[in-house]
Amino acid sequence: MKWNEVKVTTESEAVEAVSNILMEAGASGVAIEDALDFENYQADQYGELLDKETFSSLAEGAVVMAYFPETIFLPEILPFIKDSIAKLPEFGLNIGKNLVAVSEVEESDWATAWKKYYHPVRVTRYLTIVPSWEKYEAQHEDEKIITLDPGMAFGTGTHPTTNLTLQALETVLRGGETVLDVGTGSGVLSIASSLYGAKEIHAYDLDEVAVRSAQENVDLNANTENIHVSANDLLVGVEQEADVIVANILADIIVLMIEDAWRLLKADGKLIVSGIIEDKKDMVLEAMYAQGFEVDRIFQQKDWFAIILQKPEED
Repeated sequence: MKWNEVKVTTESEAVEAVSNILMEAGASGVAIEDALDFENYQADQYGELLDKETFSSLAEGAVVMAYFPETIFLPEILPFIKDSIAKLPEFGLNIGKNLVAVSEVEESDWATAWKKYYHPVRVTRYLTIVPSWEKYEAQHEDEKIITLDPGMAFGTGTHPTTNLTLQALETVLRGGETVLDVGTGSGVLSIASSLYGAKEIHAYDLDEVAVRSAQENVDLNANTENIHVSANDLLVGVEQEADVIVANILADIIVLMIEDAWRLLKADGKLIVSGIIEDKKDMVLEAMYAQGFEVDRIFQQKDWFAIILQKPEED
């Protein structure tokens, strides 16, 4: 079987949104090569020796490669892809060169080669993400390992927004909490929450594909029976109260869930939001302050921010 590759040259901050657009258009898989992945880890902050080719051969920017079976007629969906990507700046995302190229590839060329982009990555001092096909042993007693199978949708490393969110969870969770994970995607934040000692985690995503992927990844990790994955539109209709709510989604979408997050958080509960670029930070903070949230801590990596907010105890 032959496949058509649609390659989009963009910027690091837009890779997740571009990937979602391509998957919505019918792609069977997405590969990401991002220059920022190497830049994020070249500081050798955890004592690892890093090979640039492991992460990216790009000098700058990012390339998102999507694969469509030959049964999909690309001329019909390319206008949708291009128009959708062109609208991303409305959400504050820089799409860079925004070049779209199409080529034909053999199934054998992409069905296995994509694995070269995905390797064990230490994302915090205590947490390492490992692809399911690689063997890896903890390097120290306190190291926690998350096993993930990205299927055909993956990146070359951990995106800054995910990295920041994991750091925030590591800061907040002490054990025994009920956590709501909004827009769970691969399920990585829910799995991390379980490893950090959360008692019960409810993971939600609007995309049924993401729900299946998250459940498959949950099943790859031991002692994750406390994670419940289901389809839902943000927190609409949810009645489960929580100690911690976490959402790594676009800033404009975060604003839409603030009222529900306030409703569901227990007094003194924490709301962790990420996926926020610098241009959108003030907008998010203003909406949070208006609802009554207080800022506990702000994490930053390059132009990305994650914010821990607190619902004050009632007088």
